[in-house]
Amino acid sequence: MKELSIPSSLPGWINDHLQRYLATNGEDGYWWDAKFGGGQGMVPTLLLTTTGRKSGKPLTLPLIFGMSGSSYVVVASKGGAPEHPSWYLNLQNNPTVQVQVKADRFAARARTIQGPSRQQVWDQMVKLYGPYADYQKKTSREIPLVALDRA
Repeated sequence: MKELSIPSSLPGWINDHLQRYLATNGEDGYWWDAKFGGGQGMVPTLLLTTTGRKSGKPLTLPLIFGMSGSSYVVVASKGGAPEHPSWYLNLQNNPTVQVQVKADRFAARARTIQGPSRQQVWDQMVKLYGPYADYQKKTSREIPLVALDRA
């Protein structure tokens, strides 16, 4: 796996989560307390590393994930902001990414879920983390769902 570049602009709690996940191979950090973000219970997280579309450097973030078949699914919500998160723009430019789920690190190809299956996957992700529904109400853009398929 490439050397990681952790954005300096990350809020402290995200940086802390990322550092704990990396230091313990996900033993501390895989489960995230969703109450912190307005949800309920514990949700699983993975680390997604994209290549910066401007910098060319790898950038890593912890993200909540679900499964759809053998694909890991993440939500490009940015809390309902009007624009897509930078990591989503990065993978649109270069869909080859690195993923870490606990100690399992692997190359993956990212793709936006569209078509008839999107609603089912969206409903599954909202069930996992309820605030996604509120985020969608806050923005006019359709929040992308991203499938991460092992390369």
